[in-house]
Amino acid sequence: MAGERWKILRLRWRNHWKRMVGVAALATALAAACELLGGSLGGWLEEAERGAYDKTVTTFTRMQGKSPHVVVLAIDQPSLDGIRANPQYARNYGNWPYSRNLWARIVEQLEAEGARAIVFDAVMDERSTDPGMDLAFAQVLRDTRVPFFLGVSTNAEAKPLPRASFDTPPPAAPSAAPVASALDALPSEALPSAPDDAQAPAGEAFPDEEAFQDVEEEQALPPVTPEAMARALAFPMRTERHPLTPLVRVSADGEQVPYYPVQPIPALVGAMDGFGLVDQETDPDGFMRRTRFAYTDGANAYPTLPVRVAAGLLGASAVELSGRTLRLGSRTYAVDAEGGTGIDFGGELHERFEVRSLLQVLDAWVLRSQGRPTGLAPDTFRGKVVVIGGNAVGLNDVKATPFSPAAPGVVKQAAVLNTLLGDGRFFTEAPLWMSLVLVFVVAFTSVVLLMTTRWTPLEIAWPMALYLGMHCVTGPILAKTGTYLLTALPSLAGMLASVAAVAFNHLVANKETEFIRQAFSRFMEPKLVEQMIYENELPRLDGENVEITAFFSDIRGFSTFSERFKENPRELVRILNTYLTRVSGALLKEGGCLDKYIGDAVVCLFGAPMRQPDHAVRACRGALAAKAEVDRLREEFRAKGLPDMYTRIGLNSAVNFVGNFGSEQLFSYTAIGDGMNLAARLEGANKAYGSVIMIGPRTYELAKEHIEVRELDRVRVAGKTEAVTVYELLALKGGLDVRKRVTVERYHAALALYREKRFAEAAAVLEARRLEDPEDGPTQALLERCHKYAKAPPPEFDGVASLDK
Repeated sequence: MAGERWKILRLRWRNHWKRMVGVAALATALAAACELLGGSLGGWLEEAERGAYDKTVTTFTRMQGKSPHVVVLAIDQPSLDGIRANPQYARNYGNWPYSRNLWARIVEQLEAEGARAIVFDAVMDERSTDPGMDLAFAQVLRDTRVPFFLGVSTNAEAKPLPRASFDTPPPAAPSAAPVASALDALPSEALPSAPDDAQAPAGEAFPDEEAFQDVEEEQALPPVTPEAMARALAFPMRTERHPLTPLVRVSADGEQVPYYPVQPIPALVGAMDGFGLVDQETDPDGFMRRTRFAYTDGANAYPTLPVRVAAGLLGASAVELSGRTLRLGSRTYAVDAEGGTGIDFGGELHERFEVRSLLQVLDAWVLRSQGRPTGLAPDTFRGKVVVIGGNAVGLNDVKATPFSPAAPGVVKQAAVLNTLLGDGRFFTEAPLWMSLVLVFVVAFTSVVLLMTTRWTPLEIAWPMALYLGMHCVTGPILAKTGTYLLTALPSLAGMLASVAAVAFNHLVANKETEFIRQAFSRFMEPKLVEQMIYENELPRLDGENVEITAFFSDIRGFSTFSERFKENPRELVRILNTYLTRVSGALLKEGGCLDKYIGDAVVCLFGAPMRQPDHAVRACRGALAAKAEVDRLREEFRAKGLPDMYTRIGLNSAVNFVGNFGSEQLFSYTAIGDGMNLAARLEGANKAYGSVIMIGPRTYELAKEHIEVRELDRVRVAGKTEAVTVYELLALKGGLDVRKRVTVERYHAALALYREKRFAEAAAVLEARRLEDPEDGPTQALLERCHKYAKAPPPEFDGVASLDK
């Protein structure tokens, strides 16, 4: 069957391959036009592409284990609540946003914990109400050995900065001496001090960090010139074929409004190790999926915060963007053609990164100052970059990512930084030509699949499978290479090609099929007509040797049955047609091919013309189904007062010659051979054995795992010297009731005694069971034989019966 099906598919390909290529090319062109021209359909396609990207990323790129490079220090709700609930903390640091002396304590503790660097995912562009706090924080940053990087935002109201020059030595930044002098001028009791008692962090008291005296910052430090500010915020960029993304946003009326960096407080300019942009980078639907590495206001290039941190830690003097490559020092990263990339989140924040609460570190600073254990694991921060950011709902820093609709914004900085310092793999879009190749392959596969199989369920399911499962094709590629092939576009092309293929099938192919079917269905079996249509040729008169299972059935005593209707032949025809229809329907349901009707006899083939590896099992199921239909028909006849009828069935599997037999004017598809003859003999032999369905040895061998049988006898067909074992088919596997199973076991025991010529003993075994199952035909038949042979044993007995008729 599989071979014939494959032959049909090849014939359809041969006849229509040019149409298939044309349909695939047209679908590819239409999909590419939607992608390139945009419009309302293009907007829908972009939205679908974003959804497909999210599905692909979350399914195939979720990572196991925590990042070894980055740890997140979360300004979480427990921290906000804990600081507020602790009177000493609340007095020293106030409410959110906290006094900068809190961040000084955090920096000191992280330095003690061995952090590699500290990244603050926030901005400090407003001076404290007490400038002394800013000076103290700046001093702590100058004194610490841990690099500290700060975020910078942009605003349309910010002042433009002059072009920063990186070809000349940097202008003198404010040194630590003026800061130290200003701090020395403050009373010692005003300076932050470590607690000298042994109270725990939640204890009632430790020395206050009183507010600094009002010291004008401008008096403490020389002013930061615009040139120095530009030099601090900007970073050298070397680009080739990559114009940087401008810092502009579209206003409500559609105008492009330029944005500029908001300058941090001057006291921090000389104390920070670097600044980076922390503006949102979201798609039109508000999701964070992609990042660019630097932006420009027309005068300077400003790196994003993770890039600035990585450049500082990797010793890069400039950010180089060339072709599809980003270079930071000695490290390179693959990027998109326009200089951006997809972010490899790898999962939700808590899945990818070790997350510690701000309150834990603040408590640890107090405990360390008291000489007590901090409670932090030694390797929590050691050698790692600590990214400080908010994840409390009240901080309004909640963003959407492919992995979560409500993720803290710090996850973006952590994920990008982890990639820059770790495996270096971002998600890059494949060149458009590669995606278009995939588009064509999907469209071509769709049209070939549907135009060759012409299977209605597949025509319905295939477009849905494309839409729902295309990410299963692009996902493994993304997971292995980091390259994202467009997913929604191939799905669109595949659906367009599918629609065209279905239209072809139903508007063109069906017309041809219907013509042939109408022309030949009156003279040929329907299945043979279908095969002829698939092969696109008329049937030949030659044939082939094929193993099949032949089915023969007949109504027992049909001549006597028909005598009742000699005065009303129309009623006999109606009853006979009902019988043949019901029996034929049961056989066709199992895939049988009706060969012929001979009066009340039905001849059916299983395994031809359509190849069926399980033809024997199908024939057994069909025979049992036909018997069940006859039993139901008998009940109906009995209710109508019609005479009872019984059917006898013979099944035999063998290699027969199958094909069209006849003349050019009239032919018939049938099978000839000894196997067919034995099937007919088995049908007739049921009469002698009192059985209903008798099957040959090959049928039993092929179907024995699926059926329940009774071994009836060993028989020798007229004209043959070799004896064969025949069986009565009783039920499908597991369908035999307990009573019949006991009857069969007794029969087999008696049959063994019978073959040993112990006829009286065999009869005794059968007599013991006959009263419990008096209607069992084979038991009665064998019992009669045993009684006969017990009285007059045959002269040459070999346990084999002869089927002469």
